[in-house]
Amino acid sequence: MPDLTTYGPWALIAGGSEGVGAEFATQLADAGFNLVLLARKPGPLEETAAACRERGVEARAVAVDLLAPDAMATIAAATDDIEVGLLIFNAGANTYGHAFTAGDLAGHQGVIDLNVTVPLALVHHFAPAMKERGRGGILLTGSLAGYVGSSSEAIYGAAKAFNRIFAEGLWVELKEYGVDVLHLVLGVTRTPAMERAGLNFDLPGMVVSEPADVAHEGLENLANGPVHIVPGNEKMVEVRGRLDRAKLVSKTDAVLKMLMSH
Repeated sequence: MPDLTTYGPWALIAGGSEGVGAEFATQLADAGFNLVLLARKPGPLEETAAACRERGVEARAVAVDLLAPDAMATIAAATDDIEVGLLIFNAGANTYGHAFTAGDLAGHQGVIDLNVTVPLALVHHFAPAMKERGRGGILLTGSLAGYVGSSSEAIYGAAKAFNRIFAEGLWVELKEYGVDVLHLVLGVTRTPAMERAGLNFDLPGMVVSEPADVAHEGLENLANGPVHIVPGNEKMVEVRGRLDRAKLVSKTDAVLKMLMSH
């Protein structure tokens, strides 16, 4: 589990109200970290914050729409009086799963903003202080979607691929200053969001991870960047790195359609 002297005393989790984000929060609270939790819905957000406080730490629940123009100002105002030593970005989701030409450009732009623009802004705000202190950590959650294109996730997958390459570059930039950077690659995970999306978790051979296990993997491997794949998904990443891209993309697209057909 992350050490307070390296990554504390405060951790900020964007997307910290449920699923993997809530597990990050409670596991860090058990390790003595104070928390700043960001999410759009105040109800689940406050429930997770309360669960952290019951573990004897401070927890600030900041209900904020990360795509709002004043989001960064809200976050800065909620954190300017504390030392954030660990930044976890877990908010990136496929909020607009449409084929590119059949969808609205503004909807696609929202996926890019949430998965690219927002994490860049958060890292740019918090990383310089970590660099100056000579310690800290940044964890960006990624996805297997970032390794291959598909008809319904082309924009989301491209954003996650950007996220991974950005994390690798940031890892190289900051490691000499004592700041760890990790891109945590998730596969299918049994989160409330994926359940609401109607994903078929029962496809034969499907690897399904549990939120608690995913959060534990990320926290245990903060110092093992730049990329860590949630166990069980390594073969999929290997397959998606093959050179026959046409065959890979066509097969992946067919699997995704089956996954979403439940």
